Amino acid sequence: MTVRFRLSLFLLMAVALGGCDDAPRFTSAEPGEAQSGGAATVNRSDRNAFSLPSGNLSPSRRLDFSVGNSFFRNPWVIAPSTTTARDGLGPLFNTNACQNCHIKDGRGHPPEPGADNAVSMLVRLSIPDEPGERTPAYARQIQQMGLTPEPVYGTQLQDMAVPGVVPEGKVRVVYDTLTVHFRDGTPVQLRRPTLQITQLGYGPMHPQTRASARIAPPMIGLGLLEAIPETAILANANAENHNGSGITGKPNWVWDDVRQKVVLGRFGWKASQPTVLQQNAHALAGDMGLTSSLKTRDDCTPTQTACLEAPNGEGPDGEREVSDNILRLMTFYARNLGVPARRDVGDPQVLEGKNLFFKAGCQQCHTPQFTTSANAPEPELANQVIRPYTDLLLHDMGEGLADNLNEFQANGQQWRTAPLWGIGLTQTVSGHTQFLHDGRARNLMEAVLWHGGEALPAQRQVLAFDAQQRAALLAFLNSL
Repeated sequence: MTVRFRLSLFLLMAVALGGCDDAPRFTSAEPGEAQSGGAATVNRSDRNAFSLPSGNLSPSRRLDFSVGNSFFRNPWVIAPSTTTARDGLGPLFNTNACQNCHIKDGRGHPPEPGADNAVSMLVRLSIPDEPGERTPAYARQIQQMGLTPEPVYGTQLQDMAVPGVVPEGKVRVVYDTLTVHFRDGTPVQLRRPTLQITQLGYGPMHPQTRASARIAPPMIGLGLLEAIPETAILANANAENHNGSGITGKPNWVWDDVRQKVVLGRFGWKASQPTVLQQNAHALAGDMGLTSSLKTRDDCTPTQTACLEAPNGEGPDGEREVSDNILRLMTFYARNLGVPARRDVGDPQVLEGKNLFFKAGCQQCHTPQFTTSANAPEPELANQVIRPYTDLLLHDMGEGLADNLNEFQANGQQWRTAPLWGIGLTQTVSGHTQFLHDGRARNLMEAVLWHGGEALPAQRQVLAFDAQQRAALLAFLNSL
């Protein structure tokens, strides 16, 4: 199976000036600007910068953080095992430890040529929905999952398996290139990926299967994003383009497993998860085949009999493979991974890049600042002025970045605005600079130039920048 990512023809159009003519002009750093996570900010910029607890976490609370970290870092094992707290891996899985995808709590990457498995990139699967064929039970399943699973392979391709179970397939990515030019003639080569799924273990996929490659995003600041008041997020929504800006940010309304109702989505590339707790539970199930009280079944479909019959790590009293206490500790850890402080916020080149960022209109989606709620999930995260540079809303990014896969309210061209905090430390922490949902961009400028759809005016503005302006914009982004 091969999935080709189409590039918006708009990328080939002649550049035209756009952006915000009335953008503010910054001549100095704003008060507190370096503290991206408020009092929870951490003051490290080395390889461990994404792995530290919130700066205001008390010593006694850091113990829970450390225990949660151990379950995040260490591998889970196949059941049955004497390591009963960590057994139950699989039967189908993508990796055996969270840290393998979120390396040093940072960003994943596409598989290298010749790699045995994708590890820190997963493939989401779906087929078009047929409402007329739904039974009530199936309709409720779709409401809760947000998409229609591929009948044999489910909602996620697992390229690894325990002994005696066949992996679902192998994934690789091949690229061709497209050259675009800045107004001054400087060329940039963009990688255009094609996703290939081979060695299918359970027969052919549905002919209308849609596959979406997703690399693991950084883990920092998740609890702070969870603590942003819903009203503040919705205040930036503009689904009908009422202000004429062309920016039509839309919330994704998704299913909450705990509250058993539809709520605002915040996490994942399409904002398809509402809370850190649920994001963790679904990742444990999909990525490692681990059950919990929120996800009570392995990711085995009815036709995968060896998967269904394999031993599991659930206790004799019915306790799931990931106990409620372990899930609580892992969630506490994920909520309290601190955001690193910014660097060089008052540097003249960084300030000039910030001015250009606003002039291009990037801040219309990458909202710089919020104040977290007084009743945040963790007290350390409450009432903090944070600077995540995201609105947590869905935006149409054009055909070039489309995966044509719907999730809840998100269509195939819509993606959640990715937070930019910490982005300048990607090379330091993760050892690479591969960006966007599938890692196609090899650096920040390539990521900018892939922006289409609602972001096309901003992309055009950047294509008009001269070399000095481009260097300033990158200096600003790398300060985040």
